[in-house]
Amino acid sequence: MAMKILHVCEYVRGGITTYLNEILKHQVGAREISSVVVLMSQYNSDRIHIEGVQVAYYRYQRKLVKFIPAIIQINRTIKQIQPDIIHSHSSFAGLFVRLCFFFKRKRPKIVYCAHGWSFLMETSRVKKKLYGILERVLAKQTDRIINISQHEFIGSQKYKLPAEKSLVIPNGIEKRLNKNQDILLTLDPAKLNLLFVGRFDRQKGIDILIDFFKSNPLKHVRLYTIGENVLDPVLMKIPETIVSLGWIDHNQIDSYYEKFDAVIIPSRWEGFGLVAIEAMKNKKPVIASNRGDLPELVQNGVNGYLFDLDHLEQLTQILNTVSKQGLKVMGEQGFAIFQERYTDEKFNQQLMAVYLQLMEGKGHPMDHQTHLDDQAQM
Repeated sequence: MAMKILHVCEYVRGGITTYLNEILKHQVGAREISSVVVLMSQYNSDRIHIEGVQVAYYRYQRKLVKFIPAIIQINRTIKQIQPDIIHSHSSFAGLFVRLCFFFKRKRPKIVYCAHGWSFLMETSRVKKKLYGILERVLAKQTDRIINISQHEFIGSQKYKLPAEKSLVIPNGIEKRLNKNQDILLTLDPAKLNLLFVGRFDRQKGIDILIDFFKSNPLKHVRLYTIGENVLDPVLMKIPETIVSLGWIDHNQIDSYYEKFDAVIIPSRWEGFGLVAIEAMKNKKPVIASNRGDLPELVQNGVNGYLFDLDHLEQLTQILNTVSKQGLKVMGEQGFAIFQERYTDEKFNQQLMAVYLQLMEGKGHPMDHQTHLDDQAQM
């Protein structure tokens, strides 16, 4: 019997949009699945247009007074759809979904992906401890916990989330490039042209990058940004020396990656650096902070460079010593890593295995330790 899948999200923006699109394109055509529905916030979400996927919305903003109404709306939709599996994305969506079933004996199978654990983010020790306790309690109403990187899995174990329910499935994206868009952007070939892609908020470290170029005006380097404010209420002021390209439709993003020498990721924390594998797919090297899972994705001196946010002189040295030819070689090496580890086929095969195992009532779909050993051998 084919499965009915309900994906429940909070805000669908940026990396979450990419993640969902990769899942939905596969699931809507899978013979094992009869229907796919996405439920997400009406506010601050991208629109998803995939034939065969039903999209529903709930009225919500990230305010405490909106939590109970959100839970009621989500519960109502679950009752209408009667899904076999609910796949919840992000901490708040995971909270809302699992609270719906906390005092019920019967429920669908629940798969939960935090897309970056709250207790691994930059916050106080007290908050981290509280987040850990909350996740452990909610895990009782969860059948599978998907970690998007080894870094996330190891962190979850420090906060004692159930290992028997946990596994690692790195994100994957399609190999096909969307380069059918003509974009009006001319770069100076004499400069080292860097691209930042992401939300303009504290996590992504755009403020670090702006301050760095203010205090280190490297004449041979030009920084371009793609993104906008999503979570932070204060608008980020971009100086005239940095070119802001605004928020770009994801169908056009490959056409932009193609034009640059390297992609820069100055994140303070990162569950999985989706921008890094997008860059690798486009044969672009990545210059990234050594935070979160970025050291898993970027091999220093192979497909890019890592630098310490507390020692930005390392970034200065990198930018003053790299050559365009050297970056091109690194881009090719990154592409080979992408093809081996981060394609949509591998990603979706692993996720479908989780769904099928749950429906068949079998045990853990894959051994996370084997996954970690395989990664270590690569």
